[in-house]
Amino acid sequence: MTVAARLRAVPDDAVHTVLAVPGMHCAGCMGKVERALAALDGVASARTNLTARTVEVTHAPEVEPPTLVATLAATGFEAQPREIEAEPVSAVRPLLAPLGVAAFACMNVMLMSVSVWSGADGTTRSLFHWVSAMIGVPAIVYAGRPFFASAWKVLRHGKTNMDVPISIGVTIATGLSFYETLTGGAEAWFDGVLMLLMFLLAGRVLDAMMRDRARSGVDALLRQVASGTMVVEADGATRWLDTKSLQPGMLMRVAAGERLAADGEVLRGTTRFDQSLLTGESAPVEAAPGTVVHAGTLNVDAPVDVRVTAIGQDTALSEIARLMEAAGQSRSKFVRIADRASRLYAPAVHTLAALTFAGWMIAGAGVYQSLVIAIAVLIITCPCALGLAVPVAQVVAAGALLKRGILVKDGSALERMAEVNRILLDKTGTLTLGRPVPDEVALGALTEAQGSVVMALASHSRHPLSLGLVQALGARGVRAAVVEDVREEAGQGITARWNGLAVALGRPASSQGMATAFRIEGDAVRVIPFADRLRPDADEALAQLKALNVDPSILSGDSVPAVAAVARATGLTAQAAASPADKQEALQRLQRVGWKVMMAGDGLNDGPALAAANASIAPGSASDVGRQAADMVFTGDSLLAVPRAIRVSRATMRVVRQNFALAIGYNVLAVPLAILGHVTPLIAAVAMSTSSLIVVANSLRLAGETK
Repeated sequence: MTVAARLRAVPDDAVHTVLAVPGMHCAGCMGKVERALAALDGVASARTNLTARTVEVTHAPEVEPPTLVATLAATGFEAQPREIEAEPVSAVRPLLAPLGVAAFACMNVMLMSVSVWSGADGTTRSLFHWVSAMIGVPAIVYAGRPFFASAWKVLRHGKTNMDVPISIGVTIATGLSFYETLTGGAEAWFDGVLMLLMFLLAGRVLDAMMRDRARSGVDALLRQVASGTMVVEADGATRWLDTKSLQPGMLMRVAAGERLAADGEVLRGTTRFDQSLLTGESAPVEAAPGTVVHAGTLNVDAPVDVRVTAIGQDTALSEIARLMEAAGQSRSKFVRIADRASRLYAPAVHTLAALTFAGWMIAGAGVYQSLVIAIAVLIITCPCALGLAVPVAQVVAAGALLKRGILVKDGSALERMAEVNRILLDKTGTLTLGRPVPDEVALGALTEAQGSVVMALASHSRHPLSLGLVQALGARGVRAAVVEDVREEAGQGITARWNGLAVALGRPASSQGMATAFRIEGDAVRVIPFADRLRPDADEALAQLKALNVDPSILSGDSVPAVAAVARATGLTAQAAASPADKQEALQRLQRVGWKVMMAGDGLNDGPALAAANASIAPGSASDVGRQAADMVFTGDSLLAVPRAIRVSRATMRVVRQNFALAIGYNVLAVPLAILGHVTPLIAAVAMSTSSLIVVANSLRLAGETK
């Protein structure tokens, strides 16, 4: 069937499926993927996105996602369904164009003003004023829209905010400047107005940048559920069903390597499930008929049939999402420092400008002169320095931390992290590396030939223990031997032939904890145990935390023996086997008695506690949910990132307080001069800009605080 015929065959209710194709890395790959999918009957189109490594397929309803995945697998590309996600709304994007227009117009109008300042008079001065007006007025109208819209919105409801005096000052200054231009006056203040808007917009862009770094942890959590699953009908037939269409009582057939789409009970088959996202337990958990399993967990070993017991909002995963959402709402009590300091700004400035106008009118200055002085008061009291005090310090600190491998997702977290005096540390993936590391003694006992065979076998598997072996042996300089007839059996391991001998790497016959068994035909079995090692510099990091008067302890969902071993090694008190709700309750219990608590965790089970904490941090190896819920993410292995983040946060708040002192000091000196009529609107704008630059320069000192 031709492509045109297939297009006609696709009904109006065609569906769109997005597949993630991580192995697609060039234009040739894109062509192969598109051609393979286009060859399927019922597929109307297949469009690849190399940047996102995805392909969007438009197809008939009878073409199921497993068919698309199998088609790509036959072409050599692994794929998995992915939900179509709406593009997040950016707080920065709407401000970029106004900022660019204000900056461009300000520079050009300043060039016109230089000639006027230099003594241009008569026709020349009038010409420069008209050119400034033609550039400035449209630019002011466009760049001032964020302030005008905000001011109008609150005024309609009989209220006021910081944008009202800004809008009044900008409007009156622009009107008087245009009047001066029309009448051939000596002064026009288009440059001052544009400079004012530029600095105000710059402050808002910096603040919005920090807001955009925050992501929704709840959405990330719910994306852990599979988009659909294979359902077994009563007559034994199978069909693909999306997650939203599942109902309790249905039978899911879950293949190895798939995530569960709903909570359920294993009906047939034996396997292991990776539940680390839910429980923090690093080792996969055995599941046999009768075992309760949860949505979002990963089937590691073998296919199983699972009867659905809970769907949608009733799953354990959704319950964790609700806990995170409720915990995140409590953050509204942490009001930004700038908002607290500026609460009385609008009414105070309105009153001051009105009194100045009235005073000069009583003194006989006239309406025009009184308005000019009142405008100067409005401009010189503009909260640019105040507005920049927090976001500039936050951005500089965030940039400095980023260079040291710490991503600050929310600028307000620096304020909250500066106050912490207690920290709860998750074990798996936070205090420890969260990945299995083979025992060095067991590796050292292998001969050179044995090591090369182990390397060869492990390199053929994506199992976590195999990946750990490859990394450890590679660090020792071991090279893989040449093996033949390599086969991997889910849940059992890898077999092959080496120099005519049968070799295998797989599950030990009997062993406690994480381990793998290496066998060579005719030789004794060698068991290689694995452990989850403490992060580098863990002892020094804990010592630094105590030096900062931050009291550390362990709060983990892992088993008691596993947590006890780490507690003994670190000398910390610990709580083990804690569920997500237990972690949140333990954290809130400390908060109720006055502690400012920081949570450091990496798993999905840490999400509610990360959201409820006064401040939180997660390693870069954390689950998507952990990274989304945390205020900061550190990318390196070293735990020293945690005390470093606290030190920089405290330094940032010191600089913020200094910035407020500078901004207030500027107003104390400048406002009386403006009220007395010694400051023109242009000088007011220059003075305001100078105070802003001083605040910026003071904030730049934070760049050296991450050592």
